[in-house]
Amino acid sequence: MNTTHDDPLVLYGETFQSRLLLGTARYPSPDLLEAAVKRARPAMLTASLRRQTANQGSGNSELGNGFWELLRRLGVPVLPNTAGCHSVQEVVATAQMARELFDTPWIKLELIGDDYTLQPDTLNLVDAASQLIRDGFKVLPYCTEDLVLCQRLVDVGCQAVMPWAAPIGTGRGPVNPYALQVLRDRLKVPMLVDAGLGLPSHACQVMEWGYDGVLLNTAVALAQDPVAMAGAFADAVRAGRTAHRAGAMAAQDAAQPSTPVLGTPFWHHAP
Repeated sequence: MNTTHDDPLVLYGETFQSRLLLGTARYPSPDLLEAAVKRARPAMLTASLRRQTANQGSGNSELGNGFWELLRRLGVPVLPNTAGCHSVQEVVATAQMARELFDTPWIKLELIGDDYTLQPDTLNLVDAASQLIRDGFKVLPYCTEDLVLCQRLVDVGCQAVMPWAAPIGTGRGPVNPYALQVLRDRLKVPMLVDAGLGLPSHACQVMEWGYDGVLLNTAVALAQDPVAMAGAFADAVRAGRTAHRAGAMAAQDAAQPSTPVLGTPFWHHAP
């Protein structure tokens, strides 16, 4: 049970041997990104259309003009995202361009409603997801931990959802554990925690709650040793999944002896 070969991640009918997805932004160098990806062996790599085009590479990204070639060399499936979009129309147009560029129906749906917190636009997210689903996309929506919102996303055809743990890039870990656990209990589709995880222990915790995977970027890219941190998160995700499948003991209100009592010492009966 400590491997994913007998327990693959299944999204939209496709199987992945890793439950960790990695972002590709903010790494100090292309070499460190490449090494981190090889260490973590993620299921997918996210990439923003706004940072690269097929002809121009990633001239506006942190990684220079070799980004597109690097992605192809790594051989990891690409999950394009609609980062920076603020309207449904912008999302749809960006997704269509990303499908043509990356030759994939997969899309990470980001529709930002607040530039300070980068919180999703919860009022228009369902409409955007619905349009993309009708257009043939396999949509992974970045959303809040709101149960009703996530249920509506499922209702319009999303076969998985990606609630945040905390605002993007904060590294604060799950700020609303109760809501995340209720969400996991109520919805039966795959769910990946996206955004706000800062430590491997955060990833392990949400996996213990039964989440199906995590998507990380900043926590790895801005670590002092991104390669080692990528490995630590990969190990934590596997450990959390194994613990969830193993079934944790129920919490107790009082101490419980862990050593069996086989008999009573004779001196306890002395007068």
